[in-house]
Amino acid sequence: MNNLLFCISAVLSTLFSCAQEKKNDISIDPDPKNYTTEIVIPDLQIPWGMAWLPDGSMLITEKSGELIHYKNGTKTIIENVPEVYNRNQGGLLDIEIHPEYDKNGWLYLTYSSREGAEKGGNTALIRAKLENNKLTSIENLYKGTPNTTRGHHFGSRIEFDKEGYLYFSIGDRGNRDENPQDITKDGGKIYRLHADGSIPKDNPFVKKNNSKKAVFSYGHRNPQGMAIHPTDGKIWVHEHGPRGGDEINIINKGTNYGWPIITYGINYSGTTITDITTKEGMEQPVYYWVPSIAPSGMDFVTSDKYPDWKNDLLVGSLKFQYLELVELDGNKVIGRKKIVEDIGRVRNVRQGPDGYIYIAVENKGIVKIIPKS
Repeated sequence: MNNLLFCISAVLSTLFSCAQEKKNDISIDPDPKNYTTEIVIPDLQIPWGMAWLPDGSMLITEKSGELIHYKNGTKTIIENVPEVYNRNQGGLLDIEIHPEYDKNGWLYLTYSSREGAEKGGNTALIRAKLENNKLTSIENLYKGTPNTTRGHHFGSRIEFDKEGYLYFSIGDRGNRDENPQDITKDGGKIYRLHADGSIPKDNPFVKKNNSKKAVFSYGHRNPQGMAIHPTDGKIWVHEHGPRGGDEINIINKGTNYGWPIITYGINYSGTTITDITTKEGMEQPVYYWVPSIAPSGMDFVTSDKYPDWKNDLLVGSLKFQYLELVELDGNKVIGRKKIVEDIGRVRNVRQGPDGYIYIAVENKGIVKIIPKS
């Protein structure tokens, strides 16, 4: 009987999946192949975050909990990294350096932390300094509460804006019916802090009773991409939908992005989450994918090395194992291209200080995109 139910469920799931279609969508063009690729850092398992130090060396987070410093062809494991709650989607997540790192030496990490009274974990943000291959001066800046043993939707990305504010994301932690729409609870939010972890006085919910004062926007599902727009300085995110409904959003102060009241996706079982995709007071995405591509990592291209891609957006796909070039006219999506097809599960993409694009690929490593001359 159990096998029969499983088979029926699988058939129904396939039917629902096939039925998912976005009408009048922008078609995705094939890979132009006007570049070559090179694995510059091999033998990584689930490389989540990438950041460059002023000397051009790279820091890489492995979801398992290792922080790797790669310099002159050598990998060094950094000591004194906090213990991570390495379960399902949880682990050591993003890394970013302070915009004035050369002056203050601060680097920032998000990870799933066990700290707290409850079992399980939740997303935490720390800052620390790197001295003699060891994290020192560790400061806890924010910790989502409560812990939960659910192993999904931790987020998490980190970005600084042009004014020096720090933004980071925490997913809804699998509690979609409570967390995303409630500003008194963590989860399903984009947060904004000063670089030292203090709360900006003009954060949108500072004066709301019992609110999480660090919250900048809400109604998110699981943002795993974050980047600053190269011209207007706005923070952009993308987030996993359920089945269908992955979104790109421009983050505005105090804005509700709708999850799960509105969505273009459905449950993984094929059943309906909601009958509506729009509602007054809830923001529409810049773009959404149906079916889902399972986006992870993103960055704007500003380098002259890729003139055809300049000011466009790169988004990784875990599900379809390619990089998507989202072509923009202002804030409007006008085209899409597949880049580096079949490369593997893309976990992150960043433009390095040398102007080249680097992709973090599961069970492969860090891959560099080299334009053909």
